[in-house]
Amino acid sequence: MRNVAVPPADQLWPALGLGTWRMGESGRKRREEIAAVRLALELGYRLIDTAEMYGDGGAEEVVGAALAEALRAGDLRREDVILVSKVLPSNASAAGVRAACERSLRRLGIDHVDLYLLHWPGSHPLSQTIAGFEALQARGAIARWGVSNFDFAAMHELVALPGGGACAANQVYYSLGERGVDFDLLPWQRRRGLPLMAYCPIDQGALARDARLTALARPLGLSAAQLALAWAIRDGGVVAIPKAVREAHLRDNLIAGSFELDVATRVAIDRLYPPPRKAQRLAVI
Repeated sequence: MRNVAVPPADQLWPALGLGTWRMGESGRKRREEIAAVRLALELGYRLIDTAEMYGDGGAEEVVGAALAEALRAGDLRREDVILVSKVLPSNASAAGVRAACERSLRRLGIDHVDLYLLHWPGSHPLSQTIAGFEALQARGAIARWGVSNFDFAAMHELVALPGGGACAANQVYYSLGERGVDFDLLPWQRRRGLPLMAYCPIDQGALARDARLTALARPLGLSAAQLALAWAIRDGGVVAIPKAVREAHLRDNLIAGSFELDVATRVAIDRLYPPPRKAQRLAVI
């Protein structure tokens, strides 16, 4: 493995990426999904999130095929794209992490992952997982590592461990319908300069059908889904990674990624979806 240049954090995180959950599960949809990721790259998406769990590696293969097409066409360079993948907790021993990452690299067709996450807390001691991540970094197989589905208490446990402070991100379910992390986890991560990656930022499509949100979004020239995405990334420190396959959705999401909410709209949204007043259990899908 070659040495991997690790850019500063403020250059690493676009506000919007592409999620690939539930891709790679059907051979009949494979070409459509590859085309969707390929189009996303053409449109300017520069962060793609996947995992070994998605489609038993099928989503990684979809992402790898799309990236290979884009590189062959000369549309971008490998270093222009931030690839995120995740290791299953069952594979998160020191040796298991290394083996799982090698499998992911083969499926993705690349020599390193930019950000490698523990998918959720498991039975293997975190110290072993960190050791595995550090070994991968030393070999140049990953640039950074992080976690997913870690609540406030789990993050405190993590950063107290030797090497735990090197965690580069925490990916959690965060949306208007599931904004419990606004009470404690997200403010804490912002104070530490630790990005939060928001999966299911449109509540798996439910917010797109919300009549109240639609009425609020329409005068702004947005759809309800776009308003929900703009809200998720409103104050920085959050990377939203909605899944999209249709061209219209890919384009609409990009527009939301550059829209700034005014104070009146924020207040109106808080009336519809009140911020939490106490600690809540982390939402997980």
